[in-house]
Amino acid sequence: MNYKNNLKKKSLSTLVMTGPVSLWMILFVTVPMLYIIYISFMARGVFGDVVYTFSWDSYKTLLDSTYFKVIVKSLKAASITTVICLLVGYPFAYYIARKPREVASKLIMLIMIPFWTNSLMRFNSWLLLFQTKGPVNEFLQYAGFIDAPKSFVYTDGLVMLGLVTNMLPFAVLPMYSSIEKLSKSLLEASEDLGASKRTTFFNITLPLTFPGIFSSIILVFIPSLGIYTITDMLGGGKVLFIGNIIKNQFGAIRNWPLGAALSVLLIVITGLLIFIYTRFANIEDMEVL
Repeated sequence: MNYKNNLKKKSLSTLVMTGPVSLWMILFVTVPMLYIIYISFMARGVFGDVVYTFSWDSYKTLLDSTYFKVIVKSLKAASITTVICLLVGYPFAYYIARKPREVASKLIMLIMIPFWTNSLMRFNSWLLLFQTKGPVNEFLQYAGFIDAPKSFVYTDGLVMLGLVTNMLPFAVLPMYSSIEKLSKSLLEASEDLGASKRTTFFNITLPLTFPGIFSSIILVFIPSLGIYTITDMLGGGKVLFIGNIIKNQFGAIRNWPLGAALSVLLIVITGLLIFIYTRFANIEDMEVL
C-alpha cells in the first residue's frame, strides 16, 4: 500500500515538474512544426493563399537551379563561418579555460558585451567602417595597400564578416565549458610520460573536448544557415541565403508552401546534426548546449 502511495506521489511530482514544460513544447514547438510540414505539401493559390490539396510542387521547386544555387551557397557560407569560428574560438576558449575562475568570468563577460547592444547598431557600424570613405578604406590607402577605395559594402565578404563576428560567442562558450571540465591530471600524466605538448593536445585534449566542439558546430552552423537579418543589412538585398528566401516567401511573395518546404529543409539539417551528435558523443555532454 505504501509502495503504491509513494509511486503515485512520484508520478504526481513528475507531472507537476514536467507538465508545464511539455505543454509549452507541444503547443509552441511541436504543433507549429507539424503545421509547417503539413503546409509544405500543399499548393499555392492564384492570389497567394494556401490550397489544401496534396502537392509535391514546393519540393520540386527546391531542385530548380535558382533555388538550388541559393541552398548550396547558404550551406557553403554556413560551413565557412563554422570553420572560422572553430579555428578562432577554440584557442580563445582554451586560453580562458586555463585562467583562474575570476579572470575567466571577466573574459567571458567581454565576449558577451557586444550582445548588450542592439544588433542593428552593430551591423550599421560595420557598414560605416567599410563604406567607400570609411576608416578601413582610408587606412588601406594610407598604408599603400590600395590606390583607390574598394567597395566592401553589400558584398559576400562583409556578410561573412558579420556572420563570423555574430556567431563567434556561440562557438567559444560551449568549447570553454568542455575544456574547463578537462581533468588536469590527465594532462599532467601525459607530460610525466614524456609526451610533447602537441602530442598531448591531439591525443588527449582534442578528443576529450570534442563534445564541446560539436556543440559549437550546431550552435553556429544552424543559425548561420537560416539567419536573414545580417544578409539583409550587410548584403543590401544583393546577397541571398535560405533565410532570406523563407522570409520573402512568407512575406511579399506569399508562397507559404515553398517557404514551408525550405523551413522543413532546415529542420531536417538540424535533426541530422543533432542525431550525429547524440550518436557519437556522450549523452551527458549535451548539457553544454
